[in-house]
Amino acid sequence: MTLETKKSVFVELGKFLSQFSEGKSVKKTGVLHNEAFFDDFEKLIHLSQSHNGWYTPEQVYFAIQSWADALTEENIDKWISNYSFDAAAEEKNQKNVALILAGNIPLVGFHDFLSVLITGNKALIKTSSNDQHLLPFLAKYLIFADESLENEITFVEGKLENFDTVIATGSNNTARYFEYYFKDKPSIIRKNRNSVAVLNGKESKEDLEALGEDIFRYFGLGCRNVSKLFVPKDYSFVAFFEAIFKYQDVIHYEKYANNYDYNKAVFLMSNFKLLDNGFLTLKEDSSYASPISSVFYEFYENIEDLQTRLETDAEQIQCIVSNDLITNSIAFGQTQNPQLWDYADNVDTITFLLTTK
Repeated sequence: MTLETKKSVFVELGKFLSQFSEGKSVKKTGVLHNEAFFDDFEKLIHLSQSHNGWYTPEQVYFAIQSWADALTEENIDKWISNYSFDAAAEEKNQKNVALILAGNIPLVGFHDFLSVLITGNKALIKTSSNDQHLLPFLAKYLIFADESLENEITFVEGKLENFDTVIATGSNNTARYFEYYFKDKPSIIRKNRNSVAVLNGKESKEDLEALGEDIFRYFGLGCRNVSKLFVPKDYSFVAFFEAIFKYQDVIHYEKYANNYDYNKAVFLMSNFKLLDNGFLTLKEDSSYASPISSVFYEFYENIEDLQTRLETDAEQIQCIVSNDLITNSIAFGQTQNPQLWDYADNVDTITFLLTTK
């Protein structure tokens, strides 16, 4: 497949995904292979919560729409224009790339999958037990759109074998295992990361409402979810709690509610001081990784020192959210809308795949 052919196939997938949204999925004319795939995909979306209790229809629809927005011809062109693709070299150096995917949020491994195929390599995919259905379905759509992809995509249930390169995502504990097991292979090994927000008390209600999206989307399970707030001395959380009240329905999801009750009880039994609004606890803590239903906070004295601290801790941080208080921070409400050129752990996957022999 030429680069143009691969690009066009993913653009068609984007058009297919654009039809699905919560409460108003509409089968559009002119979308390829709708008769074969539309109804089955709608059913799969609504079955996803039975496969993984965190994959509610609302969250799965959001993930699908995010990828529909990303997979446009304009976005893909902008993304791949930053690289030099040599078709002859790609064919000669085609690699079998083992993908060990996470399953914390729906389709979390799709970017790695896309990157492997767009660079002319073969994907050997080991899905997480928490997300075993969505990506294989989309792979079937791609193969149906261009049957030559059948030789480029393999889902592996048992032991991974006959691979040249590895991209693996897991916890800090599993990363140590990956680093040992794959020590003789070129690899990208991803560990735990978390996202933070830096506030100065001048944020608008709209800013803080948008911050709620960064906190609660996917129930806080993603590395791009804000799990830590940095606030100035004597900061009042009243405006914050008022703004995020719109997300109160999150407590009606049983798995989230169970985590809220459990983590709150653990904190209280340990005599930690908590701020609590009935569906989210705030705890002063120097760590970045807070448990589900809780956000940690820490006071800062001056923004320059905080900038230095965050630069030092860069390997633990995925996103920084602020109103331009910190260099290279992103706007409130945007953590779960990454572009194709926004890489996990800030490691350029395309460059890795194009330059690794």
